[in-house]
Amino acid sequence: MKKLKKLPEAEFEIMRVVWANEPPITTAMVMDQLGNERRWKAPTVISLMLRLVERGFLRTEKQGKERTYFPLIGKEEYLALETEHFMKQYHENSFLSFVNTLYNGKQLSEKELDDLLKWAKERRE
Repeated sequence: MKKLKKLPEAEFEIMRVVWANEPPITTAMVMDQLGNERRWKAPTVISLMLRLVERGFLRTEKQGKERTYFPLIGKEEYLALETEHFMKQYHENSFLSFVNTLYNGKQLSEKELDDLLKWAKERRE
């Protein structure tokens, strides 16, 4: 398998649609769920999906006049890669640095902090 690389935002949005639906996926499905919202035309969606095939995220099959797409990379696998990269790049792999940033920005409530402490204690046991 190819080494996974970070997806551009537009391709990630398409993958979110792919992961949210049962394969096979069609360009019409992507257009219904995303293309109209983003004001993408069908050729744009097709180009983005073909890029995802080239990158190893999707495989495609031709069924009659239509192409269908199947995910090769799961959502959890990709998110784990992205999270690992984020933690290394911005927090030097320090979970404490990450939580401290959230807390200092007042993005964590007291309940969330309590839940986090409970989670950490359960992991130690």
